[in-house]
Amino acid sequence: MGEVLALVEARLRSALGEPDARAAVTFLGTDRIEVLRFIDGDVVRYATLGMSAHPMTDPTSALADPVKGPRAELVLSVRAGVADTDKVLRPLAVLASTPQVEGVVVAPGASLDVGEPLWPGAPFSSVLVAESGGLVEDLELDEPMDPVRFLPLLPMTSNEAAWKRVHGAQALEERWLANGTDVRDPLRRSVTLD
Repeated sequence: MGEVLALVEARLRSALGEPDARAAVTFLGTDRIEVLRFIDGDVVRYATLGMSAHPMTDPTSALADPVKGPRAELVLSVRAGVADTDKVLRPLAVLASTPQVEGVVVAPGASLDVGEPLWPGAPFSSVLVAESGGLVEDLELDEPMDPVRFLPLLPMTSNEAAWKRVHGAQALEERWLANGTDVRDPLRRSVTLD
């Protein structure tokens, strides 16, 4: 477990630079989740560290495989200085502990909801999990372990989350693109959903 996390942190550092802050959260019955903060000009990025320590297990599986199975960490990018986004550390740790707590596999296209604003005044309580491989390359591990995927999180308003449930993740992403939505704006309004 420690070896995997050391490799994951090295990958995050090589892709995003040195973290300027880190916080750790432990929930009862789960492993510790750290959240690292990286500043990149006017963008602040938060990346989880700890979610990939164990493979995620399909909730329908009778037994959890301790080696094989999807592994991931979460990455959230927002504009710096617009809102108190550092308060997202605990909600991010909650999302990263979801596979351990609820026995779910977090994958692209999924919606994750924390049931409260992601940070004070945020119009978002949920996120859309996007495809990996862009900002931080997937990390290959020794066989038979699956690679660690670094999944970007895109904050969604409650209206966007409801629309996504009906129309799908790709349709929502296309709507954002067509409307020139800045998904990094921590105070943005919902995209037009007609």
